[in-house]
Amino acid sequence: MLKLAPMNWGIRIIRYIYSIYALLTFVVVMLCVMPFVFLAIPFGRVKGGNFIYHLCKIWAGVWYVFLGVRHQEIHEIEHEKSRQYIFIANHNSYMDIPPIVLIAHSPLRILGKYESSKIPVFGWIYRQAVILVDRSNAERRSQSVRALKQAIADGLSIFLFPEGTFNESEQPLKSFFDGAFRIAIETQTPIKPLLFIDTMERMHFSTVFSITPGKSRVVYLADIPVEGLTMEDLPALKAKAYQLMEEGLKRYRKYPTVLSVF
Repeated sequence: MLKLAPMNWGIRIIRYIYSIYALLTFVVVMLCVMPFVFLAIPFGRVKGGNFIYHLCKIWAGVWYVFLGVRHQEIHEIEHEKSRQYIFIANHNSYMDIPPIVLIAHSPLRILGKYESSKIPVFGWIYRQAVILVDRSNAERRSQSVRALKQAIADGLSIFLFPEGTFNESEQPLKSFFDGAFRIAIETQTPIKPLLFIDTMERMHFSTVFSITPGKSRVVYLADIPVEGLTMEDLPALKAKAYQLMEEGLKRYRKYPTVLSVF
């Protein structure tokens, strides 16, 4: 498991104070956005939802200014912003949330964990903005898949974390679930892999009192087409996405070398 680096008491106190400031500004900016979310709800699932995402994008940008965090997008391959995709990314931190809405240059829906909807203030807006998944309940999992497919049918892109939960290992990625790749094949929607490079430095997954200012890079990798693929191709599609993202993360971050044992 990746742990926070040890630090002296002075730095620790400064980080605690900064983290409290960050959490307070998080709540204040969220409260400023909330009345406009109420106004968006009557416009329906698609138009109202799109407006809520614009609000969330404003929220993330303003909060980043208060934090001193710099959002940066790196396009290794030219990205067609108007095209419909299934976006996938690595998952390391709660600070993965702002980059998701900041990269929403076209209408998008996110698959989000049910547990996050319980966070005070944030949780209410979260429930309005994301497609919730409760992995402990088979029927609710099925409902979330149907909702994601409906979003694609409505002309929207969708965003999923194929690892499902935080990667707490010392390696670039955990194993992937099938969901994103199954939906991609069933709806014939191309996959766009993204890399969140710095979010674990901005806030470690182990504690909310680890927030720091700095850069937050998002790397756009090459599209993965799925045209003509069937369910028999799912393992190969998943392996291709995994390899592309793993190699990409190793270009931007250092990881311990894993020795194979035969």
